[in-house]
Amino acid sequence: MDRTTISLPPDLHKRLRIMAAERGVSMASLIREAVEEKCARKPRHFYSLGIGDSGQTDISVRIGEEGFHPDPPWRSS
Repeated sequence: MDRTTISLPPDLHKRLRIMAAERGVSMASLIREAVEEKCARKPRHFYSLGIGDSGQTDISVRIGEEGFHPDPPWRSS
């Protein structure tokens, strides 16, 4: 298992310590569970297609030529 270091605000650290004690598990175990849960979720992308008028009339032609890319490079997950 790899090790990592994280920094938490004092209030969050205290809540984590209390939650781990209440559940009878280590803080590391609780953090792993939370990270696992977060990573298991499928990322959701929201695209705002067709919301504004660019003033260009060749958009549908350009989409046909360039192709539609559901994950544009400027959207990083």
